[in-house]
Amino acid sequence: MEQVTAATVKQAGKVVAVHLAYQSRADQRGRTPAKPSYFLKASSSLSLTGSEIERPAGCELLAYEGEIALVIGTAARRVSPEAAWTHVGHVTASNDLGVYDLKYADKGSNVRSKSGDGFTPFGPGLIPAADVDPTALRVRTWVNGEPVQDDTTAALIFPFSQIVADLSQLMTLEPGDVILTGTPAGSSVAVPGDVIEVEVSSPAPGLSTAGSNTAGLSTGRLRTVVIQGEAPFADFGNGPKAADADREDAYGSAEAAGLKPKGLSAELKRKLTSVGTATLSAQLRKRGLNNVSIDGLKSTRPELRIAGMARTLRYVPNREDLFKAHGGGYNAQKRIINTLNDGDVLVMEARGEPGTGTVGDILALRAQVKGAAAIVTDGGVRDVAAVAALDMPTFFTGAHPAVLGRKHIPWDTDLTISCGGATVQPGDIIVGDADGVLVIPPSLAEEVADDAIAQEHEETYIAEMVAEGNSVEGLYPMNAAWKARFAEWAATHPNPAAQP
Repeated sequence: MEQVTAATVKQAGKVVAVHLAYQSRADQRGRTPAKPSYFLKASSSLSLTGSEIERPAGCELLAYEGEIALVIGTAARRVSPEAAWTHVGHVTASNDLGVYDLKYADKGSNVRSKSGDGFTPFGPGLIPAADVDPTALRVRTWVNGEPVQDDTTAALIFPFSQIVADLSQLMTLEPGDVILTGTPAGSSVAVPGDVIEVEVSSPAPGLSTAGSNTAGLSTGRLRTVVIQGEAPFADFGNGPKAADADREDAYGSAEAAGLKPKGLSAELKRKLTSVGTATLSAQLRKRGLNNVSIDGLKSTRPELRIAGMARTLRYVPNREDLFKAHGGGYNAQKRIINTLNDGDVLVMEARGEPGTGTVGDILALRAQVKGAAAIVTDGGVRDVAAVAALDMPTFFTGAHPAVLGRKHIPWDTDLTISCGGATVQPGDIIVGDADGVLVIPPSLAEEVADDAIAQEHEETYIAEMVAEGNSVEGLYPMNAAWKARFAEWAATHPNPAAQP
């Protein structure tokens, strides 16, 4: 088997990398792209197995990404997906290293964060592309001997043939060019002293990619050692800077980065669901927020109260030519449902159009399996009996048997939308019960919840007094005399909803 050598590195004219290509990584990121997208790395970032890679001085977030690298064998320009693989000469292992401390300054280009000297080690062995099935390759990564990544090309969102063909539409892929095809879940941060190894393998005929590779083909382990850089960044350029969002991306999750996870805390969710939307609405109104109710909806589970963070999906009116391009296959509706996280509320803008279903039993079930707290739509629901049988509530305008395409095209996700007359942004807090659905700005959620709990405690007392025959005059709302009596009552009747 050929080996990656200094001559191989010298032959590479360009290095092109795919942003997201594995479903496991897309699920981790919370977004699944409809089409592949790319960035360039400097050819000077290429290095050989056994190289030492500097974590630049002042940086904390040097992340590794085990990947399969394609080395172009013959020039490709405007090739079809069917012919694309014939232009790939070899397959090998690569490590797409980058420093997230510099991403803020790249404005999406990844020029500095990904193009450091040696930041693209690849090799050691070159597997002839003609000898492997590109849909049956395995990539594995180890850090200090411990396995951290293991996935196969069966889990790719975009097959290699699509990536090669797509790139060739605008640029000629020359012999020696390297394409980094994306990393699966499991990428994280390396520190000085870590040894990172990546291997790509192809099983022997008749074996699965997860089986033994003893009779198959392997690149061998690509070995890289992380060392600490000493030269500080000069002030005539952007220096390292990392926010919590960068740490979360670099480590793969908020939990892995030691950060507070996204979403509602268990305590805030408890508070919000301990009171009714009527009380929460009154508190929002006191703060000048009168247009935060999603109107005209009913719940499949009116006995349940829900609270969660909004993920948003927008439908546009159906136009047949556009539906062909955007409505079929793995469309925006399916993508966002497949990336819901525990406690999310999927809010869908359907323009108040009830004349078709915006969700049915299968996708509602998928949302429940993903841990969604609820689905909210100002459109219709089909398979409504099955949707109503789920543990997860759906808030909707009415039932309709028609499929999505009768009235809607799923267009885009995670943007500001209108639903039931209310503006909803991703990350807003959604609460709902039998009375309706509210949108609460995250910055106000704690104080609104606390004041709503206090209000309901007062109203419990008021209701008791009315039941005893007292007039509501001066009691509802309470005047000074009744407030004094309430304070005495509250001393012996603690508010259970205020207790964690």
